[in-house]
Amino acid sequence: MIDPRRDCETYLDIARENDMVITHILETHRNEDYVTGSAELQALTGARILHGDLDFGYGATITDGREIELGSIVLRAISTPGHTPESMCYGIVDREGGLETVGAFTGDTLLVGGVGRTDLLGPENIEEMSAMQYDSIFGRLLPLGDGVVIFPAHGAGSVCGSNIASREDSTIGLEKAQNPWLQVGGKEEFIALKRNEMLERPYYFDRMEEVNLKGQPLLGRLPVAPPVRAEDVWRSYGDLAIVDVRSPTSYAASHIPGSISLPLEILPHYGGWIVPYDRPVLLVTDGQEQLAPSIRALVRTGYDDIWGHLQGGMVAWHAATLPTSSFPVWSASAIGERKDGDLFYLDIRMGKEWNEVRAPDAHHIFVGHLPSRIDEVPGDRDIVILCSTGMRGSLAASILKARGRSPINLLGGLTGWMRAGLPISYISM
Repeated sequence: MIDPRRDCETYLDIARENDMVITHILETHRNEDYVTGSAELQALTGARILHGDLDFGYGATITDGREIELGSIVLRAISTPGHTPESMCYGIVDREGGLETVGAFTGDTLLVGGVGRTDLLGPENIEEMSAMQYDSIFGRLLPLGDGVVIFPAHGAGSVCGSNIASREDSTIGLEKAQNPWLQVGGKEEFIALKRNEMLERPYYFDRMEEVNLKGQPLLGRLPVAPPVRAEDVWRSYGDLAIVDVRSPTSYAASHIPGSISLPLEILPHYGGWIVPYDRPVLLVTDGQEQLAPSIRALVRTGYDDIWGHLQGGMVAWHAATLPTSSFPVWSASAIGERKDGDLFYLDIRMGKEWNEVRAPDAHHIFVGHLPSRIDEVPGDRDIVILCSTGMRGSLAASILKARGRSPINLLGGLTGWMRAGLPISYISM
């Protein structure tokens, strides 16, 4: 297993179905965007944990060039510092076909369409880390051969790199032809691009890095999140972090005051930005089918204290005649019909997105920074929230509504805005 997730029962199922035994757990690096499941899986299997040259609180160091034999397959450790100093990749040799490398697990070093970020040690170390990453990619991975299949640690949506494609695998040849980071004219250009790369660093990265270095608390099993009656939720209201994973339209129509809107599609990426770690989590769902994936997403980012879920959902909350809140949702056509100048346009996308295309006169605050910059948002005007489609807009609206603002979530976001022919500015970089 390589970089396993915490909810690792599925790996045991796969091993049983294929009459196999899990013998080794390999880390590509100290992951920063989720809690790794290495200790959890070791407790269940007795497998040996191996990682790069960093003082982890568990496992043992694997050195460059070391080989692990798994039947006809050989995994060969390849030291590839850059994303982190101890980053490791693992080449795959299938001895039934020969001694050439046929694939590689490339961690956060080489991604499909991108490469890993190099700013995790701070801005003062970006140039050094970027130079190391260039050497790792161009000196150690690309020479493996164009036909080598790569299996990265992350896909689209991850903040561990920019421009990551949605495909789960690729080949070195395809990446050399299509990956813009591999089209550079040399190391200095690569470093310059890395120096100017704009990636948000989530607050929870530090927590994940510490947990993954010292060792993860063992779950034993996933939290159950039992059903909780609406009246009991209300009695504990002030002590809870209430996370609503329903759709943006459902949340806007009616929600528990002060709850956080995190549609299930964005919960894995944005939960750690907003949900406090020091309060029990209460989930609000549209049905049982949303419960298990919500729990898994929270557990993977270190939320173990999941108190329960609202029994009967918002229907039961209304039946109990408990307080609710709401806000409008608009389409881009509504913007075109409104002629007054009282609207405040708030773009909550990432800085990189903002620097590519934007609506004129919009104010930019990335949604992850919104709680700390709330004073920049007026309290006496309607706030039209702009994101790409409206998913992150629902999160921003929940933050604004809880802090006394008057949000309007623009469903369709900038995509709908442009299709409606509303003014747009393209920014030259």
